[in-house]
Amino acid sequence: MSEHELETMEPNPAWDAEAHEDTVATWKRVADDVTVKVWGGDWCGDCRGQLPDFAAALDAAGVEDVEHYPVERVDGEKQGPGVEEYGIELIPTVVVEDADGNELARFVEEEDRPIAVWLAERLDELEASA
Repeated sequence: MSEHELETMEPNPAWDAEAHEDTVATWKRVADDVTVKVWGGDWCGDCRGQLPDFAAALDAAGVEDVEHYPVERVDGEKQGPGVEEYGIELIPTVVVEDADGNELARFVEEEDRPIAVWLAERLDELEASA
């Protein structure tokens, strides 16, 4: 894990866990079995808009194994820990891995649902197909 924490991963105190009951339930179910890796930048508008709610969802579900990977822009390129290894081109990018380091789900920049919801749906689909 990086020694630097992303300020954008500070949980949004206004996020309503009760309004996202199914999402929180999924994250609670996997909380002890996954590592969540978050690439973002405190300078990034998408990150500032999306990551605080995601952090609040993880917090509500008791997900503790969350790694922050701060990304900087250098000459238009994303640079930072794990960027090349994980093929990070857009942020925020969130990768959920199992205990063996296998990628279970990946969120990249933007979807039609919030990060926590979108990833929970992928995790539910994986479980249903197992």
